[in-house]
Amino acid sequence: MAGEVAHVAEAAAHGGVDLVQVVALLAAGVVAVPVFKRLGLGSVLGYLAAGLAVGPFGLRLVSDPQAVLHAAELGVVMFLFIVGLEMEPSRLWALRKQIFGLGVLQVLACGALLTGVGILLGWAPAVAFVAGMGFVLTSTAIVMQLLTERGDLASPGGQKIVSILLLEDLAIVPLLALIALLVPGSGEGGDALSRWISIGVAAASVVAVVFAGRWVLNPVFRLLAAAKAREVMTAAALLVVLGAALIMQLGGLSMAMGAFLAGVLLSTSTFRHQLEADVEPFRGILLGLFFLAVGMSLDLVVVAANWGTVALTVICYMAVKGGAIYALARVLGARKPEALERAVLMAQGGEFAFVLYTTAAAGGLIGAELNAMLTATVIISMALTPATMMLLRLVPEPEPSMDGVDLADGLDGTVLVIGFGRFGQIASQPLLAKGYRVAIIDNDTDMIRAAGQFGMKVYYGDGTRLDILRAAGAGTAAAILVCVDDKEAALRIVELVKSEFPLAKLHVRAYDRGHAIELVKRGVDYQIREVFESALTFGAATLRGLGAGEDEIGILVAEARERDRQRFSAQVVGGIQAGRDLLISNAEDQARESGVVAAPSEPVLLQSDGGARV
Repeated sequence: MAGEVAHVAEAAAHGGVDLVQVVALLAAGVVAVPVFKRLGLGSVLGYLAAGLAVGPFGLRLVSDPQAVLHAAELGVVMFLFIVGLEMEPSRLWALRKQIFGLGVLQVLACGALLTGVGILLGWAPAVAFVAGMGFVLTSTAIVMQLLTERGDLASPGGQKIVSILLLEDLAIVPLLALIALLVPGSGEGGDALSRWISIGVAAASVVAVVFAGRWVLNPVFRLLAAAKAREVMTAAALLVVLGAALIMQLGGLSMAMGAFLAGVLLSTSTFRHQLEADVEPFRGILLGLFFLAVGMSLDLVVVAANWGTVALTVICYMAVKGGAIYALARVLGARKPEALERAVLMAQGGEFAFVLYTTAAAGGLIGAELNAMLTATVIISMALTPATMMLLRLVPEPEPSMDGVDLADGLDGTVLVIGFGRFGQIASQPLLAKGYRVAIIDNDTDMIRAAGQFGMKVYYGDGTRLDILRAAGAGTAAAILVCVDDKEAALRIVELVKSEFPLAKLHVRAYDRGHAIELVKRGVDYQIREVFESALTFGAATLRGLGAGEDEIGILVAEARERDRQRFSAQVVGGIQAGRDLLISNAEDQARESGVVAAPSEPVLLQSDGGARV
């Protein structure tokens, strides 16, 4: 049997495509990534572990990780193209101070400190400089992936990190030039002319990409769109990404920066969303392949032979770089949580370090063994980043600043509002207009200070605590409005109020149908799903826009509200199955009246506001 498998593998390899390696890579990713995500470790660490498992130092199913890595770098290229599509030129211009201010400061500060660490480790100054500056270049792929998974890419903190990453990608160009100067025997006269020629070629590459992006691509895409050939549009999208990357590479610049620049230039194009949809599937597969290749590139033989030096280098580099990033962020006004998160996220080395170290090794500036050790240092730091981000979540949140915030104590309003977010702000307006004394508490100090700027007095307090409820006047309030957006917190508040303040009317914001049912079972006086009435109003406006009369709209909305009331009552009284039966019956009756045949075997939504399906 083993001989047959070997024969099949050999035949596949001789056929021009080594299917064994392709299947091994795909299987490793398919198995490892869901497991690691289920464990809360993230997809990046899953890909790295899978690559290590199938690589030359694991099961040896893939023998040439460098070849895979070179091909998979296109995943990073496509990823930056998509990021560029989200960065309109005006938005990028708004980030110029962060890119060339914060980014330059971080690169220079971290580079100087890491060079010092290398000298303390016993390396020559030139070698220490190369080793340190390579580690300064954070992994764009890993950081972007983590920010995307957490939904923080568009946040202010995320935008600062993106700005720094862009500067670091740009920094690879002067760093490669510096290595050319540091290489032994590079000071001869003819090199000066060649360097000026290289600079001119690089500038011409940038001009070519800008020219094509501004004046060529949109007319071409209009012609292709008129042909209505979807596969040609997909090919054109790939051509744009890879063509921009090739032009920049020929100019001696970063392929990823070329793709990013092309994305920025096309960010205002009418074909932006089409381009993003066409590139996205290739981006996802190739980026996963990149992480697999990084995991395969970890040379366990070198790590085992020099484990003490490698471990010390990883610890010192990550600690010094992270500490410098944290200190710089704090000096420039970042809050402690934001500074700490940035430090942990960017304390690693990155994929551009491989380029820097390989160039230095080719020029004889560093030896082959040191190159392998430095590469292992970077890979281990990349693998540790998702784990350190998980540990960061275990750090307790710092106490909020109470500047300009008053604690809830001795309040005695007729109405107590708990939670002053979007829902609570609107719900309290008619009460205030009527002239009721309304006491408002919330546990978000930033929101409290913002409300104060508009003349609203909101007190700090956690409504899930009985002592806070007493201090906020729950004992004398005629009505208590629970407007928090946390289902568990709302249920906890309901329990306390029903137990300790049973005379107060209890009105509660429900997140979805399941939450609303739970609130009714606990005896609240009134509950409403947060999007139910707005959704009905939205539907009514759509009917109005389609030409329906006001009387007809009123009848249709009233019928929808009544049907929902019946379903809801059936679910509360008879359970989920009774509600399903009634809903299916109503759907069939309505279908017969409208002449549409409904399939009773199809599952039916019990709600339209993001809750569970039956």
